[in-house]
Amino acid sequence: MLAWGLAALFTLVLPGALAPAQAEDYPSRSVTIVSPYAPGGMSSLLGRAIGARLEQRLGKPFVIENRPGGGTIPGALSVAHAAPDGYTLLIAANATMATNVTLYRSLPYDPLADFVPLTMAARVPEVLVVNADLPVHSLDDIAQLAKATPGGLTFGSAGLGTPQHIGGELLKMRLGIEMTHIPYRGIAPALSDAAGGHISLMFTDIPTALPLIAAGRLRPIGVTVAQRVGTLPDVPPLAEIGMPGFDEAAWFMIFAPAKTPPNVVDKLNAAMRAALQDPAVREDLNRLGLIAPEPMGIAALQKAVREEISRMADILRRIGLAGSERTKG
Repeated sequence: MLAWGLAALFTLVLPGALAPAQAEDYPSRSVTIVSPYAPGGMSSLLGRAIGARLEQRLGKPFVIENRPGGGTIPGALSVAHAAPDGYTLLIAANATMATNVTLYRSLPYDPLADFVPLTMAARVPEVLVVNADLPVHSLDDIAQLAKATPGGLTFGSAGLGTPQHIGGELLKMRLGIEMTHIPYRGIAPALSDAAGGHISLMFTDIPTALPLIAAGRLRPIGVTVAQRVGTLPDVPPLAEIGMPGFDEAAWFMIFAPAKTPPNVVDKLNAAMRAALQDPAVREDLNRLGLIAPEPMGIAALQKAVREEISRMADILRRIGLAGSERTKG
């Protein structure tokens, strides 16, 4: 249902957006959008929704290819090394394009030099959820249970350096508790284990968690942004219930390899800028628990990536994760 809703969303808003200023014969064959996460997560859903509309408009397939694992590094690297012709794109979160810069001692790609951003797809607030069988209804309950549990609690994430990982580490620091991080290859398997009681809690994007919350298998504690989210109106911001000033949202952007022809880059950027200005897009993204960003040109997108690299470097240093990971391979 969620995938259908996102696809329908972009179907409503993109007609005509790509029609002006066609970049000559691009595309003349299928285009691959690499998602560096497991199938079923927000990256895949957003990429597939956007790709489906581009395929309809441009007459060539836009295919999602999931390349999970390795802290999203292999997936990103495959696009950095791809031919800069517009036929291999990347949908990536700030974890891949900002957090990894400081998290890893050595990163085999440079988010600023190896890629050009095409559009901000969405900002993604998260929600802190716990297994519904736990006697936990507040941050105080989490702290008390953690202190009473030998070895502490466990929290899951979609991988090292993801917003779920960073959120869990910030939660540990704010509450002064011990928790063990369990990284997964994507949001879906982590949520499944949280609902099944194999891990205690986790941060997660809201749309993916909604079915498990509605089924009573996960209990929401608080959202990560400063304002309430329309899809979870009764769930307070964490900033209001024990984590003052906490205001975090992940983002997803679509990137092409550096040196992709400017006419292709400009065409895709202009199309998505037009889509994001449509009031229906903003309303539907809000309904899904996402935040529609303001339309941005290429220079503004590049500035946003630079600023996020700096911001995440500061956070990672404060929670002791800077340079904590080595690239495998």
